[in-house]
Amino acid sequence: MDTQEDGEMQVIPSAPCRLYAILCVVLLALGVLADQAGAEQTPTTRTRLILLGTAGGPSPKQTRSAPANAVVVNDAVYVVDAGNGVARQLVRARLAPRNLRAVFITHHHSDHNADYGNLVLLAWTAGLRRPVDTYGPPPLARMTELFLALNAADIELRQEEEGRPVLAGLIRPHEIESDGVIYQDENVKVTAFEVIHLGAKAYGFRFDTADRSIVFSGDTSPSENLIKHARGVDVLVHEVVSVPAADALVARVDPGNEALKRHIIDAHTPLTEVGRIATAAGVKTLVLTHFVPSDGPDDKAELWREGVGQQFSGELIIGRDLMEI
Repeated sequence: MDTQEDGEMQVIPSAPCRLYAILCVVLLALGVLADQAGAEQTPTTRTRLILLGTAGGPSPKQTRSAPANAVVVNDAVYVVDAGNGVARQLVRARLAPRNLRAVFITHHHSDHNADYGNLVLLAWTAGLRRPVDTYGPPPLARMTELFLALNAADIELRQEEEGRPVLAGLIRPHEIESDGVIYQDENVKVTAFEVIHLGAKAYGFRFDTADRSIVFSGDTSPSENLIKHARGVDVLVHEVVSVPAADALVARVDPGNEALKRHIIDAHTPLTEVGRIATAAGVKTLVLTHFVPSDGPDDKAELWREGVGQQFSGELIIGRDLMEI
């Protein structure tokens, strides 16, 4: 209805229009309340697992990056192993390096630790301002000290000219000497356990969060200690080697090098054994990584799936770089 008052036209909504407007307001309010109720029921954490690099061995590969993984909880980033290029892989996975909280090195072979220092340094150049705890077998503390000395000129310049915090004060190395809980904060509890990797002191890691449990085997030959610590976990991330393919690889790239062949085969876990381990541990999901050989004619999903599937009937994921699980 239109009315005239003081020379101006006013529009007064009809009764149906007023009723429609009231109904819209009520529905909107109910929607907001429903959203709030849903938010209250949503878990406060969501643990993400991202495979940053899935290659095995120290030589650079075309199709797979060096070994590295990220566990992400409430935007905090925890990295397991730091192969070459790990900082760039974090960025490619759309993770902020400045959110790095802790680094866990399974053992001191170059494909697993080549960018240990660089990871924290590059996170620092990307805005890291809080301390990062790092864990690994000895001599992790000495390695940290030598890395800081190697890069002292660049570090000191950036501290003086760019106003960055003292990097040495942000890296807190801890050397692992035995099995047990090594790290705990508001997001995760991390347990280290020794595995078998020929002459190298090597550890696997178990992550327990509010909504998930994940075990990383690191490099290992078949390990009963791993089965013990992986029992019933949601996800087991396990390395793998194809013995026939490794034999063919050595014959192709370094014929007659029996020491290399023995190391590749004896220091890792064959396909069928990975399946047996996952079955014995009763894991829900098995993720294959650290493929040996990588980047060659035998690095095929069907090969890995067929070999492991002989002993494991659960969910099997053939890992690839930047896969989120």
